[in-house]
Amino acid sequence: MGSLPGVTIPSELRSLAREFNLGGVILFARNIEAPEQVAELSHDLQSLSTDTPLWVSVDQEGGRVARLRSPFTEWPPMATLGRSGDTTLATRFATALAAELRAVGVSLDYAPVLDIHTNPKNPVIGDRALAEDAKMVGVLGSAIITALQENGIAACGKHFPGHGDTSTDSHDELPIVEHPPDRIRRVEFVPFRSAIQANVAFMMTAHVLIPSLDEEKPATLSPRIVRALLREELGYDGVILSDDLEMEALAKSYSPAESAVEAIAAGCDGVLVCRARVEDRTRDIEVQVEVLEALVHAVEDGRIPFKRVEDALRRQRLAKERFLRDARETSNPSRRRTPLAAVLGCDSHRRVADEMARFL
Repeated sequence: MGSLPGVTIPSELRSLAREFNLGGVILFARNIEAPEQVAELSHDLQSLSTDTPLWVSVDQEGGRVARLRSPFTEWPPMATLGRSGDTTLATRFATALAAELRAVGVSLDYAPVLDIHTNPKNPVIGDRALAEDAKMVGVLGSAIITALQENGIAACGKHFPGHGDTSTDSHDELPIVEHPPDRIRRVEFVPFRSAIQANVAFMMTAHVLIPSLDEEKPATLSPRIVRALLREELGYDGVILSDDLEMEALAKSYSPAESAVEAIAAGCDGVLVCRARVEDRTRDIEVQVEVLEALVHAVEDGRIPFKRVEDALRRQRLAKERFLRDARETSNPSRRRTPLAAVLGCDSHRRVADEMARFL
């Protein structure tokens, strides 16, 4: 899953897409000027693939993690839903959110956060988490997943196996989670099990080190965690996606290309290469090419078994058939039936946001 340096598609990305089978693109604030521009960009991105449509994805959780700002609805953080304990409100929120994403051609939302807010000193999760109670996170998370996906948006539960009880930010360094396996199964796994039962399309891995599960490798790069726990023990057969490979939790020890090879070998079906915290945009596409070339070479020399690639492609195809069947047509602004102004930040959506805000 690649990224763009600006608000239009550079020629280098078009060349990359012709040479490699790009799975999709993630949008950040640097890619967004106005709703019409996002809609046009989403439609233009679909021209990069002549085979299956691309994912156009975004982090749109609400609160401080929201790439699409006004005139899109400004959603309060998901913690407000946990304080409300109201699954109907969670469903209304996700239904409205899906309508706004779909209106501008976005097909995948990296939400909901399924981490449990068990550490008040956590600098990166906090009010992004739905609640402090594992069962409540599972119930509300499942309601959000179901509503997003029933309204055409693939949901992504994150960050497996749990980033809630950390005191450091994986954007800056590698957090260490000291819980024993029985505690992780009893607490952290609860929302992820619920999400699997809700048929969540994607799961995102966490860049955290859990010595009781794997003393050496962060979760994203660990076959013991990705394959043995998420895939085999929990029985998840959807798409497993890494968090951004350029976060410092990994980048201090691995290049993006090295992380990509290890993540896919560990059981991830795709990787995020976001270039989110770099100021130099000139290497955006170059880094993505390096990652793709490293993956090709790793398959050729046997570090990544070909069966691993076949399984990943199968899961991606199934997810795309489920959510992207009409992506090229529905993302075409010229075929829009309802003006964007009638959807984005509309009265009914603002009422939902106002109800959530009562629990700030």
